[in-house]
Amino acid sequence: MPRIAVNGIEIEYAETGSPEDPLMLLVSGFSGQMTRWPEAFLKGLADAGRRVVVFDNRDIGLSTELAGKVPPSPESIVKGIAAGEPVHESVPYLLDDMAADAANLVEALGADQADILGVSMGGMIVQLMALNHPEKVRTLIPVMTTSGDPSLPPSDPVAIEALTSVPPERTPEAIADQAVKSAAAYGSHPDIRNSDDDIRKLSMDAMTRSDRPVGVARQYAAILAQPRWHERLERVSHPTLVLHGAVDTLIKPAAGEDIARRIPGAELNILDKWGHDMPEKMIPVLLDLIVPFLDRHAPGAR
Repeated sequence: MPRIAVNGIEIEYAETGSPEDPLMLLVSGFSGQMTRWPEAFLKGLADAGRRVVVFDNRDIGLSTELAGKVPPSPESIVKGIAAGEPVHESVPYLLDDMAADAANLVEALGADQADILGVSMGGMIVQLMALNHPEKVRTLIPVMTTSGDPSLPPSDPVAIEALTSVPPERTPEAIADQAVKSAAAYGSHPDIRNSDDDIRKLSMDAMTRSDRPVGVARQYAAILAQPRWHERLERVSHPTLVLHGAVDTLIKPAAGEDIARRIPGAELNILDKWGHDMPEKMIPVLLDLIVPFLDRHAPGAR
């Protein structure tokens, strides 16, 4: 897969669709590699007339690893925020920096603008792209994510424990078992969730491709230390589609509702039985919402 230099690092990326079509950038969530995007989702967007680009965020997959930069512990970041300390200065980077990576990637790929879709942490990143680099954004699609408002309902304790738990032994089998437990804790309803075998295989394949536990810790520090941006969202003027799962216990639906309330004219869809994952059975449902939205706001559309 190709690599490209942006914002002082190198980004590993892949494309689906025609290079002549308008660019659509998909931004992965916390610790997620670009290989986690379902192929049916990429193909559906490409068939709808988009040049679809996925990439590994910094510190994950095959993009630049910020080796040697040790992040503060989550506990110290939270305590520092509570004490009013400038914790954003103590971390290796922030979500702002990851948003700059993505914005620079749009330019490096030869596009003036992109439709940008991000899931979970990626949804936070695309909001910051729209705020910090508005000229690079055509449309905004935050998915299963938050506005950053600290007063929103917190994650269920079981969900946050599943997200942050580390197996005693870091083996592919142990990581795969943890992925299955995480899916049960905050994934979709069993009617539509991917099978345990599929979840286990995706996890093991990802670990075989790249395993960067300290990079994951740096990404988590970036999320925690990022200065909140919810009060700035009223400035977003891009067409916006907010998608969220009704049974998401990691980032609750109230967070998606808050984004849609704050961004003028934003469309909101809360989807039944959907949790904090991208199961194959949800792909047609998501495409049926995303593709018409893209068509309404395509270059030259009226």
